[in-house]
Amino acid sequence: MAGTPATVALTAAGIPFTVHAYDHDPAAASYGLEAAEALGVEPDRVFKTLLADTELGLVVGIVPVTGMLDLKALAAAVGAKRATMADPAVAERKTGYVVGGISPIGQKTRLRTVLDETAQLWDTVFVSGGKRGMDVELSPTDLLAVTAGDVAAIAA
Repeated sequence: MAGTPATVALTAAGIPFTVHAYDHDPAAASYGLEAAEALGVEPDRVFKTLLADTELGLVVGIVPVTGMLDLKALAAAVGAKRATMADPAVAERKTGYVVGGISPIGQKTRLRTVLDETAQLWDTVFVSGGKRGMDVELSPTDLLAVTAGDVAAIAA
């Protein structure tokens, strides 16, 4: 499997990770739940990458696929007054990834990143590897290191 900006960034940083590929169904209602089922892991260990717009710029929120992003909590975590979901076209342009395959790692533009605190309950978590049908598994600590992220309660 060809590398993605996410796997290239992880390799360059010397961070251990495992690639998990699965057959993506374009008709799947939830990419994240599809990944959890296809990979045979607890859905709470699979995290989705969402982009929000704030007066401070775009912010990345990483939350379990079983929940939703709490925009108020995300705004508070980065010191913004409010946050709204980013336009998908803007998200794709800024990250270099397509919606449904946006990885928090190796984005074209480095964005402020916040990981939901529940990630710390697991030895490893799964996030998009940079394309639909591909996740990478790594420790929450390494995910925070490679994204220069912060931890906060941002899932609803």
